[in-house]
Amino acid sequence: MRLGFNNFTGEIVGIVGSVKHASLDAEVKEEIYTSYNQTPFWSNMTLVVRTAGDPMSVATAVRNEVRAVDKDLPVTRLRTMEAVLAGSVAQPRFRTLLLGLFGVMALLLAAVGIYGVISYAVTQRTQEIGIRIALGAQPRDVLKLVVGQGMLPALVGLGVGLIGAFALTWLVKGLLFSVSATDPATFVLVALLLASVALVACWIPARRATKVDPMVALKGE
Repeated sequence: MRLGFNNFTGEIVGIVGSVKHASLDAEVKEEIYTSYNQTPFWSNMTLVVRTAGDPMSVATAVRNEVRAVDKDLPVTRLRTMEAVLAGSVAQPRFRTLLLGLFGVMALLLAAVGIYGVISYAVTQRTQEIGIRIALGAQPRDVLKLVVGQGMLPALVGLGVGLIGAFALTWLVKGLLFSVSATDPATFVLVALLLASVALVACWIPARRATKVDPMVALKGE
């Protein structure tokens, strides 16, 4: 099979996998690899050298070899492959870092908010808890009741939040590469963290309230 490209005609000798040259999020375009001896019309060339040790340690040797072929040929932008890769993902990595920081801040604010609201609501029931214990209720039963009632709205909120998060994942799909926007592990870990915060916010003040002297609660009533 022969191929015509940019006034060049050649024979196809093999097929390679798709390669992204510009960036990771760029669309793969049709390309061909040819020998420079057959297509000497390119304006620049890139020489790739594999080394066993530090790549920069052979920089001088590479320049000398190029000058040996053509002393007027300039050698510019001599970089390691790590530097090339780091430069290609610098902007996406910075955007991802910012989004990650904002996400952590939002998670901390959500955790503090959940703890504060639920803890305050349970603390307001201290007198009720004391009266229940004075009337013969077992502390563990009261604790179970208060924690269950406090966790119900928290779990409902988590469910609504997860549904909303799944619905809005399309906003970040364009910023991700080889990573799913609906990573199950992330959703599960965040939900477990917030549920744990809600549980602690219910359990600590409720347990403290079960230790209140029932006579103090009755006098307050």
